[in-house]
Amino acid sequence: MKNIKAVFIKQILDTVKNKTVFIQFLMFPIMAVIMEKAIEVENMPEHFFAKLFAVMFVGMAPLTCMSAIISEEKEKNTLRALMMSNVKPWQYLISTGTYIFIMCMAGTVVFAVLTAYTGAGLARFIFSMILGILLSEIIGAVIGIFCKNQMAATSMTMPVMMVFSFAPMLSMFNEGIKKIAEITYSQQISNLINGIGTSEISAKSIVVIAVNFVIGLALFAVAYKKKGLE
Repeated sequence: MKNIKAVFIKQILDTVKNKTVFIQFLMFPIMAVIMEKAIEVENMPEHFFAKLFAVMFVGMAPLTCMSAIISEEKEKNTLRALMMSNVKPWQYLISTGTYIFIMCMAGTVVFAVLTAYTGAGLARFIFSMILGILLSEIIGAVIGIFCKNQMAATSMTMPVMMVFSFAPMLSMFNEGIKKIAEITYSQQISNLINGIGTSEISAKSIVVIAVNFVIGLALFAVAYKKKGLE
């Protein structure tokens, strides 16, 4: 716990310096607040922008932050120094993942307030966001571990992040994209959130998200076995 706490505090202090990571936690919640308050269009679904940006937030912030932090610390040999200071790899991953999770949950609170869900609706919204955040963190960790430096991680993160964050939005306007996006967890998170109050949780959504979890964990195991955190 001492090592986990130390790395957790380190990540907080590093984020204050790393504006690229810090802005990921703020961008979509701020955009959602502005768009919800500033734009009113006739026949627009209720809280359209809050739901849209919540899904995009899930597909982008945890993924990019996890990959950026791990790859940067590999490049600067910070990870090697931590390992030599008796910090075990699982302690580093737990503390970094917990830090990103807490920061993303702070953004989730903003989206929850904007959508004004209560009771079962609020529970479903938060549950959906948690699933998406955890999955994005796993994928981000895979990229961060697999890439040897931050530039390589950024190059790999951008297309992956765009698929998971923008596919649910594009699927609203194109049935072809929607059919393809249905196999991604971010699309199913979008379905769960947009179905609050109108439809029950579908078995398809749970199965797709579970399959994505299995694939993500398998990729993580392969990346960690091949590259590790050294």
